[in-house]
Amino acid sequence: MDNATQLPRVLIVDDSRMVRATIIKRIREHYDFREEVDGEAGWQALVLDHSIQLVISDLSMPVLDGYGLLTRIRASKLARIRDMPVVIISGEEGEEALQRAKALGVSDFISKSIGASELLARIDSLVKLWQTQNQLKENREQQVQDPDTGLFTRKYIELQAAQAMSHAMRHDSQVSAMVMGFDRFSGLREEHGAEVVQQLQMRFSKMLANKMRKEDSLGHFAGSQFAVISPGTPYPACESFANRLREAIAAANISLHGQRLSLSVSVGVANTPEDRVTSAGALLELAGARLKAAQQSGGNRVIACSTKAQIELVAPAIGNAIELISGGRESMVIPHLLKLGKQVLPLLRLLERELKLGLPMADIEKRMLDRAQEAEDAGQE
Repeated sequence: MDNATQLPRVLIVDDSRMVRATIIKRIREHYDFREEVDGEAGWQALVLDHSIQLVISDLSMPVLDGYGLLTRIRASKLARIRDMPVVIISGEEGEEALQRAKALGVSDFISKSIGASELLARIDSLVKLWQTQNQLKENREQQVQDPDTGLFTRKYIELQAAQAMSHAMRHDSQVSAMVMGFDRFSGLREEHGAEVVQQLQMRFSKMLANKMRKEDSLGHFAGSQFAVISPGTPYPACESFANRLREAIAAANISLHGQRLSLSVSVGVANTPEDRVTSAGALLELAGARLKAAQQSGGNRVIACSTKAQIELVAPAIGNAIELISGGRESMVIPHLLKLGKQVLPLLRLLERELKLGLPMADIEKRMLDRAQEAEDAGQE
């Protein structure tokens, strides 16, 4: 491998061959480079070339301009692209154009007449910052415990779940997973501030830790949500624990500035072999999907391994709608359609999720048909 391939790679995107050649001349002894003639070609290069560590782009280009390229980069679902430093080559653009690029997330501006020393200094600074941030992120992901909360990281929780599932398969046992979080979390944070909400989360996690068995594992799932892996626990016991936890939070007398806070949590429960998932990631994701369905259905509830609980939530509303329609009173249903749709949609999404995870279609069909029959019978009585 020659020295050039070991250097950090810079992507230069400009429709002017002369501008590209000038930049390359100034950086080639310190950086490897790749050049593209428009934003679309630059975007394709970023997706395919994992060695690129910085982008230098013009604003005015055919096919896809610099604004479009910058927008795609910052909106990317790939962290390596989304967080990459982007430098704009400013020529005759006015202040308004530069402010627009700044609002889109540009990292720096350079002029086409910039000297070699200053150009290298700017690039060096951005590349080193990006490399440091990536290293910190990798180190954090490899940590067993989150440095801020002391709880297990998501990656370690998945490892614990995988080990528990492997043990359960050998000993004909089972593993349950719970994913839980405060309902209306964004509203809590906006109303009371991030610091207060963080304190609430810490108190909640400590309460969880005190109620768990030694063999259970508590850690982070995503954002403000927590996950618990419980080896050897059947889902009815896990669901019962989740409901006791939910009731304790709802009844808790937590006040702020003399006013009682109205708090509630929702919990999604998954279990193997009940759910027939084949990986730790799938077990946790299914519990997370059930948490989301519980919160979208109004919160302060637990959705466990079957969709029965979720169906029971919406069956009365569907039954009432059928009864009104069959009685020729469609006009009374219309004002409630939006609310009914919001109740049914989480169930449909949950069913879709469970089907993707390979759950037995016959079981799901039977549950749905049973509920449909009950609703129909109720309408005929």
